[in-house]
Amino acid sequence: MSSTTTATDEARLQMRSIIQRIATGPELSKDISMEEARIGMRAILDNAVDPVQAGIFFIALRMKRETDEEFKGILDAIREVTGHVVADVDDVVDIADPYDGYNRCLPAAPFLMPLLAEYGVAAISQGAHAVGPKFGVTHRHVLEAAGAPVDLTPVEAADRLADPTLGWSYVDQRAFCAPLHNLVDLRSAIVKRQAVTTVEVMARPIHGRKHTHLVTGYVHKPYPRIYALLARHAGFDSALLVRGVEGGVIPSLRQKGTSFNYQHHSEEQSFEIDPTELGIAQSVRAVPLPENLPQTTRPGDEIAVAVDVPATASAAAEAGMAALNGVQGPTYDSLVFAGSVILWHLGREASLAVAADRLRDILDSGKAAQRVR
Repeated sequence: MSSTTTATDEARLQMRSIIQRIATGPELSKDISMEEARIGMRAILDNAVDPVQAGIFFIALRMKRETDEEFKGILDAIREVTGHVVADVDDVVDIADPYDGYNRCLPAAPFLMPLLAEYGVAAISQGAHAVGPKFGVTHRHVLEAAGAPVDLTPVEAADRLADPTLGWSYVDQRAFCAPLHNLVDLRSAIVKRQAVTTVEVMARPIHGRKHTHLVTGYVHKPYPRIYALLARHAGFDSALLVRGVEGGVIPSLRQKGTSFNYQHHSEEQSFEIDPTELGIAQSVRAVPLPENLPQTTRPGDEIAVAVDVPATASAAAEAGMAALNGVQGPTYDSLVFAGSVILWHLGREASLAVAADRLRDILDSGKAAQRVR
């Protein structure tokens, strides 16, 4: 028997043991160790177990509720197969919006990176083309519609950060972690959210020479603690966790919200942000979808809101480029609000109000728009 066959057989035996323990019903299911979760996830990423078993692994963990150790083990497996590159800059801000995108508003976050780059903060965005359960409009869709490159290798993406005329980039999951991206169809078949949805934003494909900072969003109250735990485990020096619209990094434009952050791997702290204190007075929570967008349906999906992805991405790209050229409105305010929180979190500005004024000056100059194409 070859060593490859032996390794595959061992993986199947280990997965069988794991499933026997985690999929025994609501009263008898048992937790597994961090190492066992890593082994199970690595076997799935290596395509060493049957897709049915892979599906059961994710569903059973979800049904019994994943433990902290199980989340960390799954993250460890993903990071083992992720391509990691150190950019030639001291600090990198990793903006991780939900991989399944947006379907209730026009996403503004894809234009945070060129805005931060014009300020002097190197920033990346990570994502994918289409991921369930939402299958919404992603950073990739919007940036591609805006004419930005979306098929860079991790090395190419990192090189852009050190270019003084660029200073930002997008890197796709297909490029930095193909084994994880290969699970998209399986995840779609499962339908519901799994552990991968929680941990994939922590892959950390591009590092700074000195520090790497995570910026991500959440909706449900249990997640800030989990995200902070995983961000520390992944090695992020700091993390900013924003209570954002549709789980993204843009806070509501019309009401106060609670966000969390930590510095230097310490415990996370909560803080409140109020758009009115930054001079933002909007009647909408986020950038509304244009009324003239084409209507579409998604066969067999009775829950998710379906949007015409190409048309919505084009509308978001148009709104984003207009904001980067100083056109005021909800997209402009979204960039000012989220960007100010990021700069304050990084310690680049002493207050949100001062950060907002700095970013408005940049937007009004139109210089950030020149970094997109």
